[in-house]
Amino acid sequence: MSRPLAQELHRPTTQRLSRTSSGTDLLLALLFVLLGAAVAFGSAAWMVGNTANLLVGDGTWVAFNPAEALLHPGAVWPGLSSTALLVGARLFPGVLVLALLVTVGVAVIRRRSQRTSGLAGPADVRPLLKKEITAKAQSLRPSLADLKPKEVDPADRGILIGTLSRGRAEVRASWEDVIVAIMAPRSGKTSGLAIPAILSAPGPVLLTSNKAANDAFTATVDARAEVGTVWTLDPQQIAHHPRQMWWNILADARDLAGAKRLAGHFVAASVDESSGSDFWSTAAANTLGALFLAAASHRRPITDVLDWLASPADRNPVDLLSDAGHHAVAAQLQGTVSGAVETRDGIYETARQYASCLLDTEIAAWVTPTPDLPEFKPAEFARSRDTLYLLSKDGGGSASAIIAAAADAVMRAAVVVAERSGGRLDPPARCVLDEAANVCKINDLPDLYSHLGSRGVIPITILQSYRQGQKCWGEAGMDSLWSAATIKVVGSGIDDADFADKLSRIIGDHEVQTTTVSTSESGKSTSVSTRTERILPPDAIRALPKGKALLLATGMRVAMLDLKPWYKEPIAKTVGPASERATKAITARALAKSEAFGTVA
Repeated sequence: MSRPLAQELHRPTTQRLSRTSSGTDLLLALLFVLLGAAVAFGSAAWMVGNTANLLVGDGTWVAFNPAEALLHPGAVWPGLSSTALLVGARLFPGVLVLALLVTVGVAVIRRRSQRTSGLAGPADVRPLLKKEITAKAQSLRPSLADLKPKEVDPADRGILIGTLSRGRAEVRASWEDVIVAIMAPRSGKTSGLAIPAILSAPGPVLLTSNKAANDAFTATVDARAEVGTVWTLDPQQIAHHPRQMWWNILADARDLAGAKRLAGHFVAASVDESSGSDFWSTAAANTLGALFLAAASHRRPITDVLDWLASPADRNPVDLLSDAGHHAVAAQLQGTVSGAVETRDGIYETARQYASCLLDTEIAAWVTPTPDLPEFKPAEFARSRDTLYLLSKDGGGSASAIIAAAADAVMRAAVVVAERSGGRLDPPARCVLDEAANVCKINDLPDLYSHLGSRGVIPITILQSYRQGQKCWGEAGMDSLWSAATIKVVGSGIDDADFADKLSRIIGDHEVQTTTVSTSESGKSTSVSTRTERILPPDAIRALPKGKALLLATGMRVAMLDLKPWYKEPIAKTVGPASERATKAITARALAKSEAFGTVA
């Protein structure tokens, strides 16, 4: 017989023996289980039958004999009626044994799942589960300190992330965790993370978004209106919301640091991180910051900055800076104005492009003092249970600079309020930065993450991909944001091979045992080998189903979670109709506006 043919004949024999061996082991295990169940059933029948005989029979206690109790209960307890024998020696012991088998079976399955999956179980994420997360909430929030643990409302314990796929326990982030979520569009990031976080917030809530209808805005606006005042900053009419407030965008620009920070938001909204540090961008940002400082120092509206940008030779801002005591800034601005005409015009033109969204009077009106409308004040908001919706389109001409400036102002004001209130906000502020890389580009958000959580200001930055964050904050900035986040949630739709491989390596490896059975002329031999393989290879991460997410919490093994979208929860009975009403209201406002401008036939 040729060697290849011999090999082909040998291979099926080995596989067949392996299957037979596995089948024999399974039958043997099943036999032991049945034998153990019979012994347990007989023992339970003996115990319960004797108890029943003491209560309703002749009162004698029969010596231990599980076989007779199992096979001939009538002979063992002749004084018991047929009904008592059925219940005492059959039904009740059967229920006990069945419960025991189910309990043991579930425990075995869980242990086997833990051993083979390599992902975290309840013991690995105990600090995020009910008992410890409640204790931590009471230690961080003085308002909860005097309550008994069972009296603490679930929403006050922390932010619900999901339930463990192994164990079904609820997993919550604490009131000092800062969160980054990376989830592709339509993977449940809004329904399973953003909306539940907003609806359950015990304190003030901030949401940034580039959508309104059938999204987080419509799903939560009615519910949050019952908690506190709802403020909506909608400069580009995403929700066609009437202007019922104004915010002084220059309130924090009354010193040089605040003015430069505001200018940075306008720059970040127009250029990505890679091109934001060239000469023209830097010079335009300095000029824009000087003009903001000039306007803010004398309570001028931001629209005055547009007038100064249009006329570089105007000495008004230089004089205003000098009068306010900002002599160095005035001298620098004067140097720019007095420099070469080509350079000056280039700097001013670049600055004009950065501030171009303010040319739209409808947009500028939201950040211009309006005496007959209430003013939104970030510091007061931080002490309230109000809600701020920041809505903007992404892309060219968007008002994302205003949205980023408002979100930044709220978080920084909340930190100041916390520092003046014992160090932490109670209740904490929840800042859901949905579409953060598109409509809320805060340059130093990675740096803010390092201390926001310690002040009770909880950011939840939601991105569509890791590369989206790299484009917004640069590679180093995104790495810093990722590292600073104490809770990281990765959902389905990860198509970035590098990021998937990075996650796979972070999740780690586990050992897998392989049993090989082979035969030869000398007989059968069995060998057991161990190999190391990835717990979740990159292709498995890419194929993560919708509704599932990976949880990477600081100091804990990676866990698999099931998200809890709002529409699968009891709140859907009220949130669903409320969302439909809010969506219809947006449609009605849009149609009314179109008819008013004659754009609808």
